[in-house]
Amino acid sequence: MIDIIDGDFSIEEVVAGAKRPDAGALVVFLGTVRDDGIVGMEVEAYREVALPELEGIRDEAMERFHLKSVEVIHKVGTLSVGDDIVVIACAAAQRQEAFQGCLHILEEIKDRAPIWKKEINPSGHRWI
Repeated sequence: MIDIIDGDFSIEEVVAGAKRPDAGALVVFLGTVRDDGIVGMEVEAYREVALPELEGIRDEAMERFHLKSVEVIHKVGTLSVGDDIVVIACAAAQRQEAFQGCLHILEEIKDRAPIWKKEINPSGHRWI
């Protein structure tokens, strides 16, 4: 599953969706809104471009790191400190492939996907 959603997601469902009988490793990354002097965050995405980009990132990672499955869900909307933003689950035969694939996907999302975050702090806001 690759998706951009407005509501909450279930980490348990993402993990269940990523499990494969031929995978001995499953790595999950959960990104959350951290308390970094902010009171909240607004996340926006250009879905028509972001979803195909996420699918391309998944396909590249599956081939490069021999992943058995990849699940990515990214939230948009107004979020508070502690809220989940993104979950990435990678299954592979070996743990090293799963870890490397998960990190690669995260970095590529940050670099390539048209998803923007606006941090809201007591004195205003800033796009990151």
